[in-house]
Amino acid sequence: ALLGGAMGKLQSKISFHPAKYRADGSVEETGPIRAARQLGPVHTDAVAAVAALTPDLCVSGGRDKSVAVCRWRSGAALRRFVGHQREVTKVTSAHDSNRFFSASRDKTVMMWELHRTSGPSQRFPGHDLVVTGLAVSPDASQLCTGSRDNTVCKWDIETGECLGRAAISRNLVGAAASLHPMVAPRCLRGYVARGGTSLPARVWDSRQLQVAHAFPAQRHIQTSCDVSPDGRLCLSTSSGCAGEGGEATLWDLRQTRDRVREYKGHFQTTTSCVFLPRGPALVPSIATASRDSTVKVWERDTGGRG
Repeated sequence: ALLGGAMGKLQSKISFHPAKYRADGSVEETGPIRAARQLGPVHTDAVAAVAALTPDLCVSGGRDKSVAVCRWRSGAALRRFVGHQREVTKVTSAHDSNRFFSASRDKTVMMWELHRTSGPSQRFPGHDLVVTGLAVSPDASQLCTGSRDNTVCKWDIETGECLGRAAISRNLVGAAASLHPMVAPRCLRGYVARGGTSLPARVWDSRQLQVAHAFPAQRHIQTSCDVSPDGRLCLSTSSGCAGEGGEATLWDLRQTRDRVREYKGHFQTTTSCVFLPRGPALVPSIATASRDSTVKVWERDTGGRG
């Protein structure tokens, strides 16, 4: 499936387009193409982030300052949430709940609940600049945020209290402005994976906020990352323009920590990525969002578009 938009509007399309992506980036078609089905707009401007809420629902945020909940397969919008004063930069959800979170250029993070009738259920103010990173602990009790103010914060989700703050050296954060910390599952022992703008993607120990591992450097700026539910794989995305760059990369987080696969198809910077919840009849899949105003769903193990 492919969710896309044009002229600043996010529209939903569904297509059956199985393909194999070769190492050189070329595409081998392996099946028929079904005509796209157009739906109404969900966002009125570029989509900045996407995350899975349930196996059937996704959360997205963008330049129109809103957060939307939609159905993955049909693209139908379920609800929109408004409260930020500036564009939404990141979204994420709490495991096995109806709670989800949005970070913004207004320097705040908000917690939303799917069935709450009005407004955010919690706010997390405290950063001095745009919030560029957002992650929820595996037990859904704490939130981790990263900002261009050179700090990373941990928060108590229920009370909104800041539990700790770490300042990163100017050289590191100056080169890693577009951070996306992701608290990994317990098998990674509390590590936080982060993407940095001119540094390779790194794995951080969330208890000490120290670097535990750095992946091989990429050609393009790393913009976001996600960790698979089993803690074995990591996705990272990169900047791009005019079809150059903009790929997503799958990494092995186990002993070798090698690059497994790349997903190419966006024409501008890929801003967000997520491992999709796996239903009983679905193949393992991922989704990527881009400044080209599209969200693409991929088969994780083949690189083909789902």
